[in-house]
Amino acid sequence: MRRRWVLGLLLGGLLLAALWGGVVGEQSHLLLPFLRQDTTWQAIQQRGLWRVGLDPSFPPFELLDATGKVVGYDVALAEALAASWGGRVEIVAVGFDSLPDTLKAGKIDSIVSAYPFDERLTQDFLFSTPYFEAGLRIAVQAGSPIGRLADLSGRAVGVEWGSLGDMVARRLQREGMEMRLRSFETPEQVLAALLDQQAVDAVLVDNVSLRQVQASGLPLVAVGDVLESIPYVIVLPLQATDLQQQVEAALQQLKSSGTLAELEEHWFSGQPAVK
Repeated sequence: MRRRWVLGLLLGGLLLAALWGGVVGEQSHLLLPFLRQDTTWQAIQQRGLWRVGLDPSFPPFELLDATGKVVGYDVALAEALAASWGGRVEIVAVGFDSLPDTLKAGKIDSIVSAYPFDERLTQDFLFSTPYFEAGLRIAVQAGSPIGRLADLSGRAVGVEWGSLGDMVARRLQREGMEMRLRSFETPEQVLAALLDQQAVDAVLVDNVSLRQVQASGLPLVAVGDVLESIPYVIVLPLQATDLQQQVEAALQQLKSSGTLAELEEHWFSGQPAVK
């Protein structure tokens, strides 16, 4: 009797499961909106706060001012984005390497921290379109006859030892470009060598380092196309589709209105980025 009773329970459970599966299958189009609700955006609306994670150790994107307050390009960008939907920003300081895990744990709503796009993370997060290009540039002194990649042939080119610029320069040499390569210990030394016209004719350097030097008023400019792109993006939870739409709409508005360019000019002292 006990075995029959257990068997009856099992058969009944299977029947209910089959019936429920049929109902869910037929009505899945009705349940789908609820299953895909953006709870992150809902929480932001309820709080009136967008919790933004960043590592305040990468000026001018994020740094601590004299009072210990977090300021910088990314802070100003986040505040401008939140203002577009009537919200405010709560800055959460997090070590850079811990930012993805902190976002996954729901302790922040987004990452706005000079974060390079990483295709390997697309299974775990959503991303905005780029708001800053930090990639590898050719930099020269203003007035230089060098205006494109091909013009580096026969020239002395400076790079930071072991950097992306070093790797790209050596690849160009293997591909047949006859440039004379000079290596330096730091990006600052690379750019200082460029100011000495007898040291190098051009350098390969990341756009952040270049923009920081330009901020001091030195007559250095970027020429040609970006050699290796490193786009900075905003990172969001994988299910935060509504938040992604809000961020993207606001970001495009900031770009079209010129506000994004003004933020960059403010934090990089307004020097021209491209020759």
